[in-house]
Amino acid sequence: MTTVVLGFPGGLYHATPWGNHVNEGLVEWPPSPWRLLRALISVGHTAFHWDDGVPSAARVLVDALASGSPHYTLPPAGTAHARHYMPIDGGKTSLVFDAFARPGGGELSVTWPVRLEPDQRTLLEALVSHLNYLGRSESWVEGRLLDEGEAPPRGEECTLSQPGDPPRHGWEQIFLLGVEPAHTYEAWRAERAGKSAAVSASNETGKRRRRRASAAATPRVGDAPETLWDCLVQTTSDLQAAGWSLPPGSRRQLYWRRKDALVVAPPMAIRRPSPARPEVILLSLALSSGNLQALPPVTRTLPQAELLHRAVVRSLARGEMTDAGLELVGRDPGGALLSGHQHAHTLPLDLDEDGHLDHILFWAPGGFSPEARAAVRGLRTTYAKGVTDLRLAVAAVGSLSSLVDLPGRWGDGLRAVLGPAKSWISATPFLPPRFLKRSGRNTLEGQVQAELRSRGLPEATSIQSFTRDEVLAARFRHFERERRRGGDKSKTGYWFGLKVSFDEPVCGPLCLGYASHYGMGRLRTIRDSLES
Repeated sequence: MTTVVLGFPGGLYHATPWGNHVNEGLVEWPPSPWRLLRALISVGHTAFHWDDGVPSAARVLVDALASGSPHYTLPPAGTAHARHYMPIDGGKTSLVFDAFARPGGGELSVTWPVRLEPDQRTLLEALVSHLNYLGRSESWVEGRLLDEGEAPPRGEECTLSQPGDPPRHGWEQIFLLGVEPAHTYEAWRAERAGKSAAVSASNETGKRRRRRASAAATPRVGDAPETLWDCLVQTTSDLQAAGWSLPPGSRRQLYWRRKDALVVAPPMAIRRPSPARPEVILLSLALSSGNLQALPPVTRTLPQAELLHRAVVRSLARGEMTDAGLELVGRDPGGALLSGHQHAHTLPLDLDEDGHLDHILFWAPGGFSPEARAAVRGLRTTYAKGVTDLRLAVAAVGSLSSLVDLPGRWGDGLRAVLGPAKSWISATPFLPPRFLKRSGRNTLEGQVQAELRSRGLPEATSIQSFTRDEVLAARFRHFERERRRGGDKSKTGYWFGLKVSFDEPVCGPLCLGYASHYGMGRLRTIRDSLES
Protein backbone atom coordinates (compact mmCIF):
# COMPACT_ATOMS: atom_id res chain seq x y z
CA MET A 1 0.00 0.00 0.00
CA THR A 2 1.11 3.55 -0.75
CA THR A 3 -0.44 6.28 1.40
CA VAL A 4 -0.13 10.04 1.00
CA VAL A 5 -1.40 12.36 3.76
CA LEU A 6 -2.53 15.89 2.91
CA GLY A 7 -3.02 18.71 5.41
CA PHE A 8 -4.61 22.09 4.73
CA PRO A 9 -2.69 24.94 6.43
CA GLY A 10 -5.30 27.50 5.39
CA GLY A 11 -8.15 25.31 6.61
CA LEU A 12 -9.84 25.47 3.16
CA TYR A 13 -9.94 23.35 0.00
CA HIS A 14 -11.17 24.82 -3.32
CA ALA A 15 -11.88 22.50 -6.27
CA THR A 16 -14.79 22.07 -8.70
CA PRO A 17 -15.69 18.56 -9.93
CA TRP A 18 -15.06 17.85 -13.63
CA GLY A 19 -18.11 18.61 -15.74
CA ASN A 20 -19.61 21.12 -13.30
CA HIS A 21 -19.64 24.89 -13.52
CA VAL A 22 -18.08 26.85 -10.69
CA ASN A 23 -21.39 28.61 -10.01
CA GLU A 24 -23.07 25.29 -9.23
CA GLY A 25 -21.40 25.56 -5.85
CA LEU A 26 -20.11 21.97 -5.75
CA VAL A 27 -16.86 20.85 -4.16
CA GLU A 28 -14.81 17.87 -5.29
CA TRP A 29 -14.32 16.14 -1.95
CA PRO A 30 -12.19 14.13 -1.76
CA PRO A 31 -9.75 15.18 -4.54
CA SER A 32 -10.16 12.87 -7.52
CA PRO A 33 -7.36 10.49 -8.60
CA TRP A 34 -7.14 12.42 -11.91
CA ARG A 35 -6.52 15.71 -10.05
CA LEU A 36 -3.90 14.14 -7.77
CA LEU A 37 -1.80 12.67 -10.58
CA ARG A 38 -1.95 15.92 -12.57
CA ALA A 39 -0.83 17.80 -9.43
CA LEU A 40 2.18 15.49 -9.00
CA ILE A 41 3.17 16.02 -12.65
CA SER A 42 2.81 19.78 -12.20
CA VAL A 43 5.17 19.69 -9.22
CA GLY A 44 7.72 17.84 -11.34
CA HIS A 45 7.67 20.61 -13.95
CA THR A 46 7.76 23.50 -11.45
CA ALA A 47 10.14 22.11 -8.82
CA PHE A 48 12.27 19.56 -10.69
CA HIS A 49 12.55 21.17 -14.18
CA TRP A 50 10.88 18.39 -16.16
CA ASP A 51 10.43 20.86 -19.01
CA ASP A 52 14.01 19.94 -19.96
CA GLY A 53 13.09 16.28 -20.11
CA VAL A 54 10.81 13.97 -18.15
CA PRO A 55 12.69 11.16 -16.37
CA SER A 56 11.55 7.65 -17.20
CA ALA A 57 11.06 6.96 -13.47
CA ALA A 58 8.31 9.61 -13.42
CA ARG A 59 6.36 7.90 -16.21
CA VAL A 60 6.72 4.53 -14.47
CA LEU A 61 5.52 6.07 -11.18
CA VAL A 62 2.42 7.58 -12.79
CA ASP A 63 1.60 4.32 -14.56
CA ALA A 64 1.96 2.45 -11.26
CA LEU A 65 -0.37 4.81 -9.36
CA ALA A 66 -2.88 4.68 -12.24
CA SER A 67 -3.02 0.88 -12.07
CA GLY A 68 -5.25 0.90 -8.95
CA SER A 69 -8.09 3.05 -7.61
CA PRO A 70 -7.28 4.67 -4.26
CA HIS A 71 -9.42 4.84 -1.17
CA TYR A 72 -9.55 7.75 1.26
CA THR A 73 -10.01 8.67 4.90
CA LEU A 74 -11.69 12.04 5.31
CA PRO A 75 -11.50 14.46 8.23
CA PRO A 76 -14.70 16.17 9.44
CA ALA A 77 -15.42 19.07 7.09
CA GLY A 78 -18.01 21.70 6.44
CA THR A 79 -18.77 23.50 3.22
CA ALA A 80 -19.41 27.15 2.46
CA HIS A 81 -19.00 29.62 -0.38
CA ALA A 82 -17.94 33.17 -1.10
CA ARG A 83 -19.45 35.46 -3.77
CA HIS A 84 -17.27 37.58 -5.99
CA TYR A 85 -18.27 40.14 -8.61
CA MET A 86 -15.57 39.69 -11.23
CA PRO A 87 -15.01 42.60 -13.67
CA ILE A 88 -15.61 41.91 -17.36
CA ASP A 89 -15.41 43.97 -20.53
CA GLY A 90 -17.51 47.12 -20.67
CA GLY A 91 -17.19 47.93 -16.97
CA LYS A 92 -19.67 45.23 -16.00
CA THR A 93 -19.29 42.54 -13.36
CA SER A 94 -20.14 38.85 -13.29
CA LEU A 95 -21.20 37.06 -10.12
CA VAL A 96 -19.00 34.03 -9.33
CA PHE A 97 -19.60 31.54 -6.53
CA ASP A 98 -16.47 30.18 -4.90
CA ALA A 99 -17.48 27.01 -3.05
CA PHE A 100 -14.98 25.33 -0.77
CA ALA A 101 -14.61 22.65 1.86
CA ARG A 102 -13.51 23.51 5.38
CA PRO A 103 -11.48 20.62 6.82
CA GLY A 104 -9.83 22.93 9.32
CA GLY A 105 -6.81 21.27 10.88
CA GLY A 106 -7.85 17.77 9.80
CA GLU A 107 -5.77 15.57 7.50
CA LEU A 108 -6.93 13.60 4.45
CA SER A 109 -5.21 10.38 3.41
CA VAL A 110 -5.11 8.76 -0.04
CA THR A 111 -4.11 5.09 -0.22
CA TRP A 112 -3.29 3.43 -3.54
CA PRO A 113 -3.42 -0.40 -3.52
CA VAL A 114 0.01 -0.64 -5.18
CA ARG A 115 3.49 -1.44 -3.94
CA LEU A 116 6.21 0.86 -5.30
CA GLU A 117 9.85 0.13 -5.84
CA PRO A 118 12.31 2.01 -3.60
CA ASP A 119 13.31 4.50 -6.31
CA GLN A 120 9.63 5.14 -7.09
CA ARG A 121 8.85 5.79 -3.40
CA THR A 122 11.77 8.21 -3.21
CA LEU A 123 10.48 10.15 -6.22
CA LEU A 124 6.92 10.17 -4.91
CA GLU A 125 8.08 11.40 -1.49
CA ALA A 126 9.96 14.26 -3.13
CA LEU A 127 6.97 15.25 -5.26
CA VAL A 128 4.52 15.12 -2.36
CA SER A 129 6.79 17.13 -0.06
CA HIS A 130 6.97 19.92 -2.68
CA LEU A 131 3.21 19.98 -3.28
CA ASN A 132 2.00 23.40 -2.12
CA TYR A 133 -1.54 23.64 -3.48
CA LEU A 134 -4.23 21.34 -4.84
CA GLY A 135 -7.21 22.44 -6.91
CA ARG A 136 -7.23 26.23 -7.11
CA SER A 137 -4.13 28.12 -6.08
CA GLU A 138 -5.67 29.30 -2.80
CA SER A 139 -6.00 25.66 -1.66
CA TRP A 140 -2.75 25.37 0.26
CA VAL A 141 -1.66 21.86 1.13
CA GLU A 142 1.16 20.13 2.93
CA GLY A 143 1.83 16.53 1.94
CA ARG A 144 3.85 13.63 3.26
CA LEU A 145 4.32 10.00 2.29
CA LEU A 146 3.68 7.47 5.07
CA ASP A 147 6.12 4.65 5.70
CA GLU A 148 4.96 1.20 4.70
CA GLY A 149 2.80 -0.22 7.47
CA GLU A 150 2.22 3.17 9.09
CA ALA A 151 -1.44 3.74 9.90
CA PRO A 152 -3.14 6.72 8.24
CA PRO A 153 -4.84 9.36 10.39
CA ARG A 154 -8.27 8.41 11.67
CA GLY A 155 -11.26 9.57 9.68
CA GLU A 156 -14.35 8.50 7.76
CA GLU A 157 -13.74 6.01 4.97
CA CYS A 158 -14.45 6.89 1.34
CA THR A 159 -14.19 3.75 -0.78
CA LEU A 160 -14.76 2.68 -4.37
CA SER A 161 -18.25 1.36 -5.07
CA GLN A 162 -18.31 -2.21 -6.32
CA PRO A 163 -20.92 -3.63 -8.73
CA GLY A 164 -23.94 -4.91 -6.87
CA ASP A 165 -23.24 -2.94 -3.69
CA PRO A 166 -26.53 -2.54 -1.77
CA PRO A 167 -27.57 0.91 -0.58
CA ARG A 168 -25.93 1.93 2.70
CA HIS A 169 -27.89 3.73 5.36
CA GLY A 170 -26.30 7.11 6.04
CA TRP A 171 -24.06 6.96 2.95
CA GLU A 172 -24.21 8.46 -0.54
CA GLN A 173 -22.56 7.75 -3.89
CA ILE A 174 -20.43 10.43 -5.54
CA PHE A 175 -18.59 10.59 -8.88
CA LEU A 176 -14.84 11.09 -8.93
CA LEU A 177 -12.72 11.35 -12.06
CA GLY A 178 -10.49 8.29 -12.03
CA VAL A 179 -7.54 7.31 -14.21
CA GLU A 180 -7.50 4.41 -16.67
CA PRO A 181 -4.57 2.03 -16.24
CA ALA A 182 -1.95 2.59 -18.95
CA HIS A 183 -2.45 -0.79 -20.63
CA THR A 184 -6.25 -0.30 -20.67
CA TYR A 185 -5.88 3.09 -22.30
CA GLU A 186 -3.46 1.77 -24.95
CA ALA A 187 -5.82 -1.12 -25.78
CA TRP A 188 -8.76 1.29 -26.09
CA ARG A 189 -6.80 3.62 -28.34
CA ALA A 190 -5.63 0.77 -30.59
CA GLU A 191 -9.18 -0.59 -30.89
CA ARG A 192 -10.64 2.78 -31.78
CA ALA A 193 -7.84 3.49 -34.22
CA GLY A 194 -8.69 0.26 -36.07
CA LYS A 195 -12.36 1.24 -36.29
CA SER A 196 -11.41 4.69 -37.56
CA ALA A 197 -9.23 3.20 -40.31
CA ALA A 198 -12.08 0.91 -41.36
CA VAL A 199 -14.45 3.84 -41.67
CA SER A 200 -11.90 5.84 -43.69
CA ALA A 201 -11.46 2.95 -46.14
CA SER A 202 -15.19 2.65 -46.83
CA ASN A 203 -16.68 3.61 -50.18
CA GLU A 204 -18.13 6.89 -48.93
CA THR A 205 -17.43 9.90 -51.12
CA GLY A 206 -15.17 12.64 -49.85
CA LYS A 207 -18.09 15.03 -49.55
CA ARG A 208 -20.03 12.60 -47.40
CA ARG A 209 -16.99 11.92 -45.22
CA ARG A 210 -16.51 15.65 -44.66
CA ARG A 211 -20.18 16.05 -43.76
CA ARG A 212 -19.94 13.08 -41.37
CA ALA A 213 -16.82 14.49 -39.67
CA SER A 214 -18.32 17.95 -39.20
CA ALA A 215 -21.50 16.51 -37.71
CA ALA A 216 -19.70 14.16 -35.32
CA ALA A 217 -20.23 15.02 -31.65
CA THR A 218 -17.03 13.32 -30.49
CA PRO A 219 -13.47 14.03 -31.60
CA ARG A 220 -11.68 11.90 -34.11
CA VAL A 221 -9.70 9.00 -32.63
CA GLY A 222 -6.57 10.44 -34.10
CA ASP A 223 -6.91 13.32 -31.62
CA ALA A 224 -6.42 10.96 -28.66
CA PRO A 225 -2.95 11.32 -27.12
CA GLU A 226 -0.57 8.44 -27.61
CA THR A 227 0.10 7.61 -23.95
CA LEU A 228 -1.58 8.02 -20.58
CA TRP A 229 1.10 10.54 -19.61
CA ASP A 230 0.18 12.65 -22.66
CA CYS A 231 -3.47 12.57 -21.54
CA LEU A 232 -2.60 13.85 -18.07
CA VAL A 233 -0.58 16.81 -19.32
CA GLN A 234 -3.32 18.11 -21.63
CA THR A 235 -4.77 21.45 -20.57
CA THR A 236 -8.48 21.82 -20.02
CA SER A 237 -8.79 24.36 -22.82
CA ASP A 238 -7.10 21.95 -25.27
CA LEU A 239 -9.47 19.14 -24.28
CA GLN A 240 -12.52 21.33 -24.67
CA ALA A 241 -11.32 22.71 -27.99
CA ALA A 242 -10.89 19.13 -29.25
CA GLY A 243 -14.47 18.32 -28.23
CA TRP A 244 -13.76 15.90 -25.39
CA SER A 245 -16.61 15.80 -22.85
CA LEU A 246 -14.42 13.56 -20.69
CA PRO A 247 -10.61 13.66 -20.79
CA PRO A 248 -9.11 10.73 -22.69
CA GLY A 249 -7.51 8.31 -20.26
CA SER A 250 -10.02 9.14 -17.53
CA ARG A 251 -13.12 7.35 -16.26
CA ARG A 252 -15.96 8.30 -13.98
CA GLN A 253 -15.93 6.21 -10.81
CA LEU A 254 -18.54 5.88 -8.08
CA TYR A 255 -17.35 6.20 -4.50
CA TRP A 256 -19.19 5.71 -1.21
CA ARG A 257 -19.04 8.72 1.11
CA ARG A 258 -20.95 9.42 4.31
CA LYS A 259 -23.81 11.88 3.86
CA ASP A 260 -22.40 14.13 6.58
CA ALA A 261 -18.87 14.17 5.11
CA LEU A 262 -19.57 17.75 3.99
CA VAL A 263 -22.06 19.58 6.18
CA VAL A 264 -23.47 22.91 5.08
CA ALA A 265 -22.21 24.52 8.26
CA PRO A 266 -20.17 22.94 11.04
CA PRO A 267 -22.27 22.27 14.13
CA MET A 268 -21.90 24.87 16.83
CA ALA A 269 -20.01 23.58 19.83
CA ILE A 270 -22.56 24.57 22.46
CA ARG A 271 -21.88 23.04 25.83
CA ARG A 272 -24.89 22.53 27.99
CA PRO A 273 -25.03 20.73 31.29
CA SER A 274 -26.41 17.24 30.90
CA PRO A 275 -30.05 17.29 31.99
CA ALA A 276 -30.83 15.17 35.04
CA ARG A 277 -32.88 12.06 34.38
CA PRO A 278 -36.42 12.94 35.51
CA GLU A 279 -37.89 10.64 38.15
CA VAL A 280 -41.54 11.16 37.29
CA ILE A 281 -43.78 11.78 34.31
CA LEU A 282 -47.35 12.73 35.18
CA LEU A 283 -50.09 12.14 32.58
CA SER A 284 -53.62 13.46 32.84
CA LEU A 285 -56.72 11.52 31.80
CA ALA A 286 -59.63 13.25 30.08
CA LEU A 287 -62.64 12.60 27.89
CA SER A 288 -63.72 14.67 24.92
CA SER A 289 -67.05 15.24 26.67
CA GLY A 290 -65.30 16.64 29.73
CA ASN A 291 -67.44 14.41 32.00
CA LEU A 292 -65.19 13.54 34.94
CA GLN A 293 -67.70 10.99 36.25
CA ALA A 294 -67.18 8.89 33.12
CA LEU A 295 -63.49 8.35 33.89
CA PRO A 296 -62.45 4.85 35.04
CA PRO A 297 -63.29 4.11 38.70
CA VAL A 298 -60.46 3.70 41.20
CA THR A 299 -61.39 0.04 41.56
CA ARG A 300 -59.83 -0.50 38.10
CA THR A 301 -56.41 0.76 39.22
CA LEU A 302 -54.57 -2.48 38.42
CA PRO A 303 -56.01 -3.18 34.92
CA GLN A 304 -55.60 0.46 33.87
CA ALA A 305 -51.96 0.41 34.97
CA GLU A 306 -51.34 -2.80 33.02
CA LEU A 307 -52.92 -1.32 29.88
CA LEU A 308 -50.72 1.76 30.08
CA HIS A 309 -47.58 -0.26 30.77
CA ARG A 310 -48.15 -2.57 27.79
CA ALA A 311 -48.79 0.42 25.54
CA VAL A 312 -45.60 2.22 26.55
CA VAL A 313 -43.49 -0.94 26.16
CA ARG A 314 -44.89 -1.42 22.65
CA SER A 315 -44.03 2.20 21.86
CA LEU A 316 -40.49 1.65 23.14
CA ALA A 317 -40.07 -1.50 21.03
CA ARG A 318 -40.88 0.43 17.84
CA GLY A 319 -37.64 2.36 18.22
CA GLU A 320 -34.10 1.02 18.12
CA MET A 321 -33.91 -1.32 21.12
CA THR A 322 -30.83 -0.61 23.23
CA ASP A 323 -29.94 -0.89 26.88
CA ALA A 324 -31.56 2.52 27.34
CA GLY A 325 -35.27 2.42 28.12
CA LEU A 326 -35.12 -0.92 29.92
CA GLU A 327 -36.37 0.73 33.12
CA LEU A 328 -39.81 0.53 31.50
CA VAL A 329 -39.48 -3.12 30.49
CA GLY A 330 -38.27 -4.19 33.92
CA ARG A 331 -35.72 -6.64 32.53
CA ASP A 332 -32.07 -6.41 31.54
CA PRO A 333 -30.92 -7.15 27.94
CA GLY A 334 -30.55 -10.83 28.90
CA GLY A 335 -34.18 -11.06 30.01
CA ALA A 336 -33.51 -11.20 33.77
CA LEU A 337 -35.75 -9.18 36.08
CA LEU A 338 -34.29 -5.95 37.41
CA SER A 339 -33.83 -5.92 41.17
CA GLY A 340 -34.08 -3.20 43.79
CA HIS A 341 -37.36 -1.64 42.57
CA GLN A 342 -35.38 0.75 40.31
CA HIS A 343 -37.59 0.05 37.30
CA ALA A 344 -40.68 2.06 36.51
CA HIS A 345 -43.93 2.16 38.46
CA THR A 346 -47.22 2.88 36.69
CA LEU A 347 -49.51 4.40 39.32
CA PRO A 348 -53.09 5.47 38.46
CA LEU A 349 -54.22 8.26 40.80
CA ASP A 350 -57.45 9.88 41.93
CA LEU A 351 -56.13 13.28 42.92
CA ASP A 352 -59.49 15.01 43.44
CA GLU A 353 -60.89 12.05 45.45
CA ASP A 354 -64.11 11.73 43.48
CA GLY A 355 -63.71 7.96 43.08
CA HIS A 356 -62.44 8.17 39.46
CA LEU A 357 -58.91 7.95 38.10
CA ASP A 358 -57.77 11.29 36.66
CA HIS A 359 -53.95 10.96 36.41
CA ILE A 360 -51.26 8.37 35.76
CA LEU A 361 -47.89 8.75 37.52
CA PHE A 362 -44.90 7.04 35.86
CA TRP A 363 -42.18 6.86 38.49
CA ALA A 364 -38.68 5.38 38.18
CA PRO A 365 -36.39 5.88 41.23
CA GLY A 366 -33.33 5.65 38.93
CA GLY A 367 -34.75 8.17 36.47
CA PHE A 368 -36.03 7.86 32.90
CA SER A 369 -33.70 7.67 29.91
CA PRO A 370 -34.44 9.79 26.80
CA GLU A 371 -35.82 6.69 25.04
CA ALA A 372 -38.16 5.93 27.93
CA ARG A 373 -39.31 9.56 28.14
CA ALA A 374 -40.08 9.58 24.43
CA ALA A 375 -42.08 6.36 24.74
CA VAL A 376 -44.21 7.72 27.62
CA ARG A 377 -44.69 11.15 26.07
CA GLY A 378 -45.76 9.48 22.83
CA LEU A 379 -48.89 8.01 24.44
CA ARG A 380 -52.01 9.84 23.29
CA THR A 381 -54.93 7.53 24.09
CA THR A 382 -55.76 4.53 26.23
CA TYR A 383 -58.78 2.35 26.84
CA ALA A 384 -61.13 1.66 29.70
CA LYS A 385 -64.22 -0.45 30.23
CA GLY A 386 -67.10 1.31 28.51
CA VAL A 387 -64.92 4.26 27.41
CA THR A 388 -63.63 4.66 23.83
CA ASP A 389 -62.09 8.15 23.78
CA LEU A 390 -59.90 8.27 26.88
CA ARG A 391 -57.15 10.78 26.14
CA LEU A 392 -53.70 11.25 27.67
CA ALA A 393 -51.63 14.40 27.98
CA VAL A 394 -48.34 15.17 29.70
CA ALA A 395 -49.05 17.25 32.80
CA ALA A 396 -45.57 17.37 34.39
CA VAL A 397 -42.05 15.98 33.99
CA GLY A 398 -39.34 16.33 36.60
CA SER A 399 -38.38 15.34 40.11
CA LEU A 400 -40.62 14.27 42.98
CA SER A 401 -39.85 17.52 44.79
CA SER A 402 -41.07 19.57 41.82
CA LEU A 403 -44.46 17.84 41.94
CA VAL A 404 -44.84 18.51 45.64
CA ASP A 405 -44.54 22.24 44.94
CA LEU A 406 -47.44 22.32 42.45
CA PRO A 407 -50.29 24.64 43.57
CA GLY A 408 -54.04 24.03 43.62
CA ARG A 409 -56.09 20.91 44.16
CA TRP A 410 -53.82 18.77 41.98
CA GLY A 411 -50.86 19.84 44.11
CA ASP A 412 -52.79 18.92 47.26
CA GLY A 413 -53.56 15.51 45.82
CA LEU A 414 -49.93 14.93 44.84
CA ARG A 415 -48.69 15.93 48.30
CA ALA A 416 -50.96 13.25 49.74
CA VAL A 417 -49.28 10.73 47.43
CA LEU A 418 -45.69 11.94 47.85
CA GLY A 419 -45.53 13.14 51.47
CA PRO A 420 -43.39 13.56 53.43
CA ALA A 421 -45.30 12.28 56.47
CA LYS A 422 -44.88 10.06 59.52
CA SER A 423 -48.25 8.35 59.17
CA TRP A 424 -49.60 6.65 56.05
CA ILE A 425 -52.82 4.84 55.21
CA SER A 426 -53.81 2.56 52.33
CA ALA A 427 -55.28 4.14 49.21
CA THR A 428 -55.45 0.76 47.42
CA PRO A 429 -55.51 -2.76 48.90
CA PHE A 430 -52.27 -4.29 50.18
CA LEU A 431 -51.78 -7.78 48.70
CA PRO A 432 -49.21 -9.90 50.60
CA PRO A 433 -46.44 -11.08 48.25
CA ARG A 434 -46.09 -14.43 50.11
CA PHE A 435 -48.35 -16.84 51.97
CA LEU A 436 -49.28 -15.50 55.39
CA LYS A 437 -48.06 -17.27 58.50
CA ARG A 438 -49.17 -16.91 62.11
CA SER A 439 -45.63 -16.34 63.27
CA GLY A 440 -42.15 -15.65 61.90
CA ARG A 441 -41.10 -13.32 59.13
CA ASN A 442 -44.13 -14.06 56.91
CA THR A 443 -46.74 -12.59 59.19
CA LEU A 444 -48.57 -9.54 57.89
CA GLU A 445 -46.27 -7.25 59.88
CA GLY A 446 -43.17 -9.20 58.85
CA GLN A 447 -44.02 -8.96 55.14
CA VAL A 448 -44.73 -5.23 55.37
CA GLN A 449 -41.39 -4.63 57.16
CA ALA A 450 -39.59 -6.73 54.52
CA GLU A 451 -41.19 -4.68 51.74
CA LEU A 452 -40.05 -1.46 53.42
CA ARG A 453 -36.47 -2.75 53.72
CA SER A 454 -36.41 -3.81 50.06
CA ARG A 455 -37.15 -0.20 49.10
CA GLY A 456 -34.51 1.28 51.39
CA LEU A 457 -37.08 2.71 53.81
CA PRO A 458 -36.83 2.67 57.63
CA GLU A 459 -38.76 0.12 59.62
CA ALA A 460 -42.25 1.11 60.69
CA THR A 461 -42.91 1.71 64.36
CA SER A 462 -46.55 0.71 64.01
CA ILE A 463 -48.44 -1.42 61.49
CA GLN A 464 -52.21 -1.84 61.83
CA SER A 465 -54.86 -3.26 59.54
CA PHE A 466 -58.18 -1.57 58.80
CA THR A 467 -61.27 -2.26 60.83
CA ARG A 468 -64.25 -3.79 59.01
CA ASP A 469 -66.06 -0.43 58.76
CA GLU A 470 -63.00 1.27 57.27
CA VAL A 471 -62.64 -1.50 54.68
CA LEU A 472 -66.26 -1.08 53.63
CA ALA A 473 -65.82 2.71 53.40
CA ALA A 474 -62.74 2.31 51.21
CA ARG A 475 -64.58 -0.13 48.89
CA PHE A 476 -61.46 -2.34 48.78
CA ARG A 477 -63.62 -5.44 48.23
CA HIS A 478 -64.51 -4.08 44.75
CA PHE A 479 -60.92 -3.62 43.54
CA GLU A 480 -59.60 -5.88 40.81
CA ARG A 481 -56.63 -7.58 42.44
CA GLU A 482 -55.12 -9.98 39.89
CA ARG A 483 -52.84 -9.17 36.98
CA ARG A 484 -54.32 -10.30 33.68
CA ARG A 485 -51.16 -10.71 31.61
CA GLY A 486 -47.65 -11.56 32.66
CA GLY A 487 -46.24 -11.71 36.14
CA ASP A 488 -46.99 -14.14 38.94
CA LYS A 489 -50.41 -14.55 40.44
CA SER A 490 -51.02 -13.40 43.96
CA LYS A 491 -49.85 -16.01 46.45
CA THR A 492 -52.93 -15.50 48.60
CA GLY A 493 -56.47 -14.30 48.17
CA TYR A 494 -56.15 -12.05 51.20
CA TRP A 495 -56.02 -8.28 51.00
CA PHE A 496 -55.67 -5.62 53.66
CA GLY A 497 -55.93 -1.96 54.38
CA LEU A 498 -52.97 -0.69 56.37
CA LYS A 499 -52.02 2.13 58.69
CA VAL A 500 -48.23 2.52 58.87
CA SER A 501 -46.33 4.93 61.13
CA PHE A 502 -42.65 5.91 61.28
CA ASP A 503 -40.44 7.77 63.75
CA GLU A 504 -39.37 10.28 61.09
CA PRO A 505 -41.20 11.66 58.03
CA VAL A 506 -40.95 9.38 54.99
CA CYS A 507 -41.32 10.45 51.35
CA GLY A 508 -43.48 8.59 48.83
CA PRO A 509 -44.70 7.22 46.59
CA LEU A 510 -45.13 4.39 49.08
CA CYS A 511 -46.15 1.17 47.29
CA LEU A 512 -45.85 -2.25 48.95
CA GLY A 513 -46.65 -5.87 48.16
CA TYR A 514 -47.90 -7.75 45.11
CA ALA A 515 -48.44 -5.62 41.95
CA SER A 516 -47.05 -2.57 43.74
CA HIS A 517 -45.53 -1.39 40.42
CA TYR A 518 -49.09 -1.23 39.06
CA GLY A 519 -50.75 0.75 41.84
CA MET A 520 -51.62 -1.95 44.38
CA GLY A 521 -50.54 -1.48 48.00
CA ARG A 522 -50.19 2.27 47.57
CA LEU A 523 -50.42 4.38 50.72
CA ARG A 524 -51.15 8.03 51.21
CA THR A 525 -50.51 10.51 53.99
CA ILE A 526 -52.87 10.06 56.92
CA ARG A 527 -54.09 13.66 57.03
CA ASP A 528 -55.77 13.17 53.62
CA SER A 529 -57.06 9.69 54.40
CA LEU A 530 -60.41 8.29 55.41
CA GLU A 531 -59.81 9.53 58.95
CA SER A 532 -59.42 13.19 57.99
